[in-house]
Amino acid sequence: MSMKIALTILRYFPHGGVQRDLFAIAQACAHSGHEVRIFAESWQGERPSGCEVECLPSPGRSESLRAYRFAVATEARVASWEADLVLGFDLMPGLDVYFAAAPCYLEKVHSERSSLYRLTPDYRHRSRLEAAVFGSLSPTRILLPDPRQEPVFRRWYDTPAERFVHLPPGVAEDRRAGGNAEALRALGRAEFDLDDGTLLLLLMGSNLVSKGCDRALRAFAALPSSLRGRARMLVVGADDPSPMQRLAERLGIGAHVIFEGARDDVPRLLQAADLLLHPARTAKAGAVLLEALVAGLPVLTSATCGYALHVDAAGAGVVMREPFVQAALDLTLARMLEESLAAYRRRGLAYAARHDLHGQRRRVLAEIDGLIEGMNSGLLHSARSRAEVAPSDAGGGDRP
Repeated sequence: MSMKIALTILRYFPHGGVQRDLFAIAQACAHSGHEVRIFAESWQGERPSGCEVECLPSPGRSESLRAYRFAVATEARVASWEADLVLGFDLMPGLDVYFAAAPCYLEKVHSERSSLYRLTPDYRHRSRLEAAVFGSLSPTRILLPDPRQEPVFRRWYDTPAERFVHLPPGVAEDRRAGGNAEALRALGRAEFDLDDGTLLLLLMGSNLVSKGCDRALRAFAALPSSLRGRARMLVVGADDPSPMQRLAERLGIGAHVIFEGARDDVPRLLQAADLLLHPARTAKAGAVLLEALVAGLPVLTSATCGYALHVDAAGAGVVMREPFVQAALDLTLARMLEESLAAYRRRGLAYAARHDLHGQRRRVLAEIDGLIEGMNSGLLHSARSRAEVAPSDAGGGDRP
């Protein structure tokens, strides 16, 4: 039976990991025969086939105020459209399902901010939105790419365990190393005029600061001259590169760093590189880590990324523990490049062969189908038809 499915996201841009997840899920729902409408504050790039996109601009002086106003506007608009099911990729009340790529906000606030921050409007807006989803009285089902986050949310909000659904990763199949891997490597390296003896370090991300590009540049600059002289760093991402370009020049490595902007030929870049460098400050799940793993590209990353656990389990690289220490990254990068990277590649490919790293979309669709079946049978009701819980009263709060 065809249903009206609403997907919500604050901002869509083509090269974000969560944005790619939304695009694939929206298109799959439409191809299953459902009427799909995506509500966004702003949208850049291609729109998924068979789906409508409705933009709800939500101006405000701060990011948190814009997010809060978007949540309020979207909740009202979704209700007027009479959606049967709402899947959110950003926090807001009234969601049937939430794709929880972001870590717990309250945990981050209490571990990284002073108590004075909890008196600010920023804290008030963000905490109310999170409580509306994770509070003990909320009906929202929570799709969790990073299983380590479940006990964190439950500690702060008393969220019932049965509301969490652990998701497998959702790496695109074309990222896997196939029979054309050597050809892709040759093409990629020829583009940048790299010989076989040159080490290519790859950093990919839509926000260069959050992905730790400055950390990576400093680690590159700290390499012994014997390594630095035969290494290059390729930075790919939909962001203004000028601050990082200036930093590279100040560090004396400007001639060794290539800034490319956003690229769509990810499989070729993964094969062309010798190491993925991803010392992120924040990266939600960090899908690029698994893209590298299935491509056989060794990884050096930070533990803040949810998918870093797969890098650890596979032995496909090194995960830097928190809190971050620049000197530790510098030493680890030099050590990895002095070793043979082939062993990391073999272990990554072996892990990818043993584990399902591509099934996320199927699992999300199965969850949606299960909820729709429950609604059709009368066993379940949408979040809009249940007693509403005010975000400030949704359970949890400032407690350890």
